[in-house]
Amino acid sequence: MNTRMTVSEWATTLKKPKTLAVCAMLAALSVIFARLIIPMPNAFTRFSIEAIPIYLAGVLFGPIAGGVVGFVADLVGCLFSGYGYNPLFCVPPILYGVLPGLLRFLLFRKTELWRIALVYLPPVVIGSILYQSWSLATVYTRPEGFSATLTYFLTTRSIQFAVTFAIDSVLTWLLFRSRLFERAGLWKERKEEKPDGHDPA
Repeated sequence: MNTRMTVSEWATTLKKPKTLAVCAMLAALSVIFARLIIPMPNAFTRFSIEAIPIYLAGVLFGPIAGGVVGFVADLVGCLFSGYGYNPLFCVPPILYGVLPGLLRFLLFRKTELWRIALVYLPPVVIGSILYQSWSLATVYTRPEGFSATLTYFLTTRSIQFAVTFAIDSVLTWLLFRSRLFERAGLWKERKEEKPDGHDPA
């Protein structure tokens, strides 16, 4: 596995038929997970595992593929939902593919649970909690004002994504532990280099 791929190499990888097929499947799974597994305590809070396929696209194929899968899954999901498409809300799903794609090197040697969670953390905090709270407050500002609305969304979404962050991390770890991606030829951990036994002195 190449640990230092360039932007052009990431783009070239996305052109491979196998990569396109897997990415299309991951985008479809994200749409399905978003629409079928959706406990909703209120109009703005939804618990689902839709981020897992997008995260996997980034980790397996790089940030460009991950970003494309996130964008496509969000666009198609919005078209099927009947709510319409607002580009202001498309940033978090894209970040779920791009940021894990950039941080995938953390998983090359070992796909431990804490490493997987660490790679999940930036898109959760930056995209789902901070950015999306701001965008929701911008679009749905309440009579009490923008600051109060933003505080409300930050509070509720922090609770929501603390739960989904834990669930997503564990489920992703179980998928890697099953060796599913290794058997499919999509992933291979880099083994620790063993010392050659020679005394450098």
